[in-house]
Amino acid sequence: MNITEFTILTALGSVAAGFIGALTGLGGGVVIVPLLTLVFGVDIRYAVGTSLIAVIATSSGAAAAYVKEGYTNMRIGMFLEIATVLGALFGAWLAVIIPTSAITVIFGVFLLYSAYVSRQRPIVPPAGLKPDPLAERLGMNGSYPEPEGPRNYNVHSVPAGFSLMWVAGIFSGLLGIGSGALKVLAMDRIMKIPFKVSTTTSNFMIGVTAAASAGIYLKNGYIDPGLTMPVMLGALIGSLLGVRVLFNTKPKILRIIFSIVIALLAVEMIIKGFSGKM
Repeated sequence: MNITEFTILTALGSVAAGFIGALTGLGGGVVIVPLLTLVFGVDIRYAVGTSLIAVIATSSGAAAAYVKEGYTNMRIGMFLEIATVLGALFGAWLAVIIPTSAITVIFGVFLLYSAYVSRQRPIVPPAGLKPDPLAERLGMNGSYPEPEGPRNYNVHSVPAGFSLMWVAGIFSGLLGIGSGALKVLAMDRIMKIPFKVSTTTSNFMIGVTAAASAGIYLKNGYIDPGLTMPVMLGALIGSLLGVRVLFNTKPKILRIIFSIVIALLAVEMIIKGFSGKM
């Protein structure tokens, strides 16, 4: 495979990764890193560094549209980013000292978890729940557009959600992913935020979390411009396409396909990690 073919194929693969990342709120990194390591044989640390840059592009492309449409809760996102950024810096530091085989196995396990989360049905908060006092003081409660008109919602369990966001940040810095699975889990399952709001707010946060750790990878030489550019552009195009689909469809079938593919990639990464082939 020559350089031109490699560039075109990685760009096309990144379009699919950005599309899935924007549509599910999990971030394109869950596809980009396995794509680069398993298909193209890229060292996992370079794949992680490249993925972080692509995740920033994916988040930027999707987040702007989500904010404009009124789905993203910026107050929630900016508050929770404090935890994810601190976690991302710690995770990036760990990535420099942990063996690549261990990172591969950890990534595989996280992919299995992402596949599981992507199949779960969104939780509809029961009516009459009182909002978290901290959420009221910080002005986190809000509304999002529905065909019948704006729908109000309250935020719950802010401290628990904040703690899980720190863990999500560690995975983001260590594995080069948006860790959207944990972000959506924290907001949807723990903080009882409507699924569309949690997904779009996750996309808003992902880029900031990735940017916090990307500098450490750049300092250690794990970001290759020749690899990063086509991946970043492809992910950006895919994320913009994903936004259009999210607004107009219910991506149930895509989630099923996504979970199956991710589970297969996870098993392969775990096997290669334990066998020392990564």
